[in-house]
Amino acid sequence: MSGKTDEGRKREREAPKKYVNEWLANHQDQRVRVKFTQGRQVVGVLKGYDQLMNLVLDDVEETLRDHDDLDVLTKETRHLGLVVVRGPLLLTISPVDGMEEIENPFNVQE
Repeated sequence: MSGKTDEGRKREREAPKKYVNEWLANHQDQRVRVKFTQGRQVVGVLKGYDQLMNLVLDDVEETLRDHDDLDVLTKETRHLGLVVVRGPLLLTISPVDGMEEIENPFNVQE
């Protein structure tokens, strides 16, 4: 037995949710990059969210994937406009401003 009360366990479960809600609130109306569990990736302006991490994004651009290898993103994009993103499909959310993409140092060209 861990010795924790039900109230203590409840606070531990709510701490990550509080952090995520604060992060989302701080990045509302800013451009964010969202990666999905199936490999898709979009960039858009975060307009809203709920407790299930469903997101509302505006002015969304999806980065298209290579037709031959779906794990590879191309430089092509398509405009999607206003979208609702379901929380269970999210892999990562990150701000666009202040971030830069670097080459993968482990990707060795033969």
